[in-house]
Amino acid sequence: QVQLVESGGGLVQAGGSLRLSCAASGRTFSRDAMGWFRQAPGKEREFVAAITWSSGNTWYKDSVKGRFGISRDDAKNTLYLQMNSLKPEDTAVYYCAAVSTYYSRTNYLEAAHYDLWGQGTQVTVSS
Repeated sequence: QVQLVESGGGLVQAGGSLRLSCAASGRTFSRDAMGWFRQAPGKEREFVAAITWSSGNTWYKDSVKGRFGISRDDAKNTLYLQMNSLKPEDTAVYYCAAVSTYYSRTNYLEAAHYDLWGQGTQVTVSS
């Protein structure tokens, strides 16, 4: 069974940086894409960024463009999210997720299209 384990969250001041990691453990699994989502208290889970695993195509939520960077290391089986110029409104639990199988109609911005999720890591940005 494959598990996704996030790490790298923490408390940071506004303007600071964090790098989240998501390691896949267990049996080897193929994936079409992986993404990062976040959920703030009292709010719905929202898309942050996504990347197709083979081609490296990326997508970002508008409010994080230019500040966040998603990347992957196939050899390490790890997904990353580099977060710079953090703002208090970035405070949330961040989840990584995977789309296991390619479908032509997959919308990488929608959480419902992801079938494997990590447990989340807390990111808190103080003002």
